Amino acid sequence: MLMVSNEYANITANFAVQRMAETLNSKTATGQWCYRNSYLSIHTSTIYELFCIVMPVGATLFICANNLFQPTENVTAVILRVDDFPKQKNHGEKFFLYPNCFVNAEPTAVYHGGMYNTFTMRSHFTQILYMFPHSTVVNNNGVSPAQSQLFDGKSGYWNPRTYSHAGLFPHRKLATFNRERIPERVVHAKGGGAHGEFVVTNDISRFTKAKLFNGVGKKTRCFARFSTVGGNLGSADTAVDPHGFAVKFYTEDGNYDLVGNNIEVFPIRDPMLFSDLNRSRKRNPSTNLQDQTMWWDFVQGRPESTFHALQIFSDIGRAHGFRRMNGSSVHAFKFVNSRGDIVFAKLQWRSQQQAPALTFQQANTLQGTNPDYFVQDLYDSIENRNYPSWLLYIQLMTVEQAQSYPRNPFDITRNWREEEFQLIELGRMTLNRNPTNYFAEVEQAAFAVSNLVPGIEPSPDRMMHGRLLAYQDAQRYRLGTNFPQLPINSPIVEVNSYIRDGKACYGDNGGGSPNYWPNSFGGHQADPGVAHVSFSVSGVVDRFDIPEDEFVETRWFLERDVTPAGRQRMLEAIADHLKNARPEVQARVLQNNFYPISREFGDAVSAELQKAIRNANKSYKK
Repeated sequence: MLMVSNEYANITANFAVQRMAETLNSKTATGQWCYRNSYLSIHTSTIYELFCIVMPVGATLFICANNLFQPTENVTAVILRVDDFPKQKNHGEKFFLYPNCFVNAEPTAVYHGGMYNTFTMRSHFTQILYMFPHSTVVNNNGVSPAQSQLFDGKSGYWNPRTYSHAGLFPHRKLATFNRERIPERVVHAKGGGAHGEFVVTNDISRFTKAKLFNGVGKKTRCFARFSTVGGNLGSADTAVDPHGFAVKFYTEDGNYDLVGNNIEVFPIRDPMLFSDLNRSRKRNPSTNLQDQTMWWDFVQGRPESTFHALQIFSDIGRAHGFRRMNGSSVHAFKFVNSRGDIVFAKLQWRSQQQAPALTFQQANTLQGTNPDYFVQDLYDSIENRNYPSWLLYIQLMTVEQAQSYPRNPFDITRNWREEEFQLIELGRMTLNRNPTNYFAEVEQAAFAVSNLVPGIEPSPDRMMHGRLLAYQDAQRYRLGTNFPQLPINSPIVEVNSYIRDGKACYGDNGGGSPNYWPNSFGGHQADPGVAHVSFSVSGVVDRFDIPEDEFVETRWFLERDVTPAGRQRMLEAIADHLKNARPEVQARVLQNNFYPISREFGDAVSAELQKAIRNANKSYKK
């Protein structure tokens, strides 16, 4: 005979009761729980009591009996269901899990009042697993689990595993674990997000028929995601990188995704270069290390990226966290009102949380001490009910202004100066709820430039046209063709379309209605009221760059927007990053990107670069 201590039995019983209490729904969780240990002697022929448990009416008790001492006996399991008790005296019912897997378990006593139920088990060790209401589906196949989460199914301390008995083999659990990861975003992989609300403060129905922007006080639920661009899921929030600023509006006309960045310009205007741009800012294919030579080598080959580079290294690119970061649509959209009139619009977010920008030294330190600083700061702020907010502004350009503009107004390597195209307040976004589950709500959130609503249409911006395809396609690759049906991506209105089937179709898949168009059987009809407006084009269609001065807006930025102290911080940040590139690339960057702005600015960058290199060499020698 082997004696098991009361202390051990109490621990096991406590754990079992705790696990059962956690799995009960709110209706049954109010019942009282207790347990009692009595005969704890373990012997091959001993019948013993182990637990007495308060059984809520209609609950299911899962019991697994593991024979630890006789290798010839199978590990066994049984389900007993308690129905309508205490009205029925004989309330124990036996259910077979498997044909060869049954243990005798009959109730030996029912105490008056129906509170306690005592079982005797012909076994050497009995462990309670879970308690669920009997209507609860407890796994993804709708099968009640018999496998124990506490024991590994040994038939003896020196005997091989007997997982194949009583359904104990952990196939499902391990197989699911092997498939937990999905492809991370190829850009914007690292980020954080939150739920909130957008409220209109200025009616702009004269410019657009988009309902979410019409009517002062109009409220629209939204979800915002902030991110870095080039880094992977484990990268640092404060690395030298633009940051994503994407907002999904759940409107009565469907979802509108405003997918932008913290910087109002972009490094390129040709969508054919999008993959090249992003590869240059990822890891070296040979060393698998971050490589500043790659970063700057792309910049020196595309002079139009200079303006974007300066903004990254300015205070604009080093905001003190996601909630203190401004945002921009980057692209111009075509706003259409109810009469069909057109105006072009850019949208700008302005953070209402004021704080000085990080210095590049602080940003570098945070990469090591707290690489999740931005994500943590956003989460903690909302958790402490310090809800961050942003004002949304629009800049408007008429068709006539666009036609007479001296440069391409849809070139996203340039900005619209605020003194020429003033900011018009539109509304306020407040983030007031953290995600309950990061994977379900942040990782699976899918943003796409093509998610538009009536009244907002694409402009002639060719970079936008590339993103109209690429962003939707990226989500199909990551999440599957039915990613819009995931709760975080699902609109608040019914979706009527002819898109059917595919992996993980979550809804009724259109039911029995026709899956083709046109049809004669009452299928969905197109709404002519949401058709895009037509516009005229002329000229030669080709892939080319119009020769223009690439540095006009860059000079204005340095002259009008950057203070002397801010300029010095920018020069130091550029030098700190550029010093790690190869010397020949450094020389080409100075020649192709900085001296064309002005001789004075090129000299300033060169001098700061030489200083940074000397300081780095001194530190290396030490």
